[in-house]
Amino acid sequence: MKYQTLIFYTYRTIEDPEVLMERERAVWSVLGLRGRMIIAEEGLNGTLEGTVENTEKYAEHILGDKRFKYMKIKRSESDGTTFPRISIKVRDEIVGTHFPAHIDPRKKTAPHLTAKQVNRMFEKGEDFVVVDMRNSYEIESGKFLNTIDPGMTASRELPEKVDYIRQQAQGKKILTVCTAGVRCEKMSALLLDQGFEDVYQLEDGIHSYIQKYPGKHFEGTLFTFDNRLTMDFTDERPVIGECKRCDQKSENYQNCANDECHLLCIVCEDCISKDGLAFCSQDCTDTVTVLNTRIR
Repeated sequence: MKYQTLIFYTYRTIEDPEVLMERERAVWSVLGLRGRMIIAEEGLNGTLEGTVENTEKYAEHILGDKRFKYMKIKRSESDGTTFPRISIKVRDEIVGTHFPAHIDPRKKTAPHLTAKQVNRMFEKGEDFVVVDMRNSYEIESGKFLNTIDPGMTASRELPEKVDYIRQQAQGKKILTVCTAGVRCEKMSALLLDQGFEDVYQLEDGIHSYIQKYPGKHFEGTLFTFDNRLTMDFTDERPVIGECKRCDQKSENYQNCANDECHLLCIVCEDCISKDGLAFCSQDCTDTVTVLNTRIR
């Protein structure tokens, strides 16, 4: 049986998010789909998995709602184990930015550039920088050339990173990127609000780019927030992730063993096999060591 994963989002006013939540839960249950969706007054953001037949039925269902008929749906092969359950919730935002209310992609966001346009920019050697709007631990396993990592652990931290981005970009053309595009809608809007002028966003995100141009101008693999953890569309790619404990090249994500942290980090299989522990930093390692010493 063949499975696939669907990724989709839209910034479109939803006046009845609670009603929509109940409807989608029922449809997912009938079709045997699993995944997660966030619904808010500003729009929806979802990722789900199921058989190819039933995910296509769902795509037809959701696009049949006139509110979402222009929403783009991204597809990728999967194995039926991507998500453990159904999670559909109503929240204040479809991405937890906590930005001021006037930062609203329904009113203003950066222009979109297609994967083809971005690939052409790289091929022509245009002078631009990529500002990766993902969390730093996501960027560690894969990124575009010319990438600026603002150093975030959550989207809400972007306002604190604006001065750093301004300094690193040095007035160049900015291309914002994220996994599937949803984060860039609001985060590029914030950059525009903060006085940046030459700002664009990658349409449909890194996922669509590496699907169309595997191994071209994007190094490593793409982090995903599901059981796959990483995905790619070519075996001919460099491994750029580095183990936090020994610096060996790796793409093996683990949760930090420090109970006060649990941040996802890259720790190679060799280091895990030694004691079964992963640490995202020396500080986390030292803290646990001190705690264990006190317990003994």
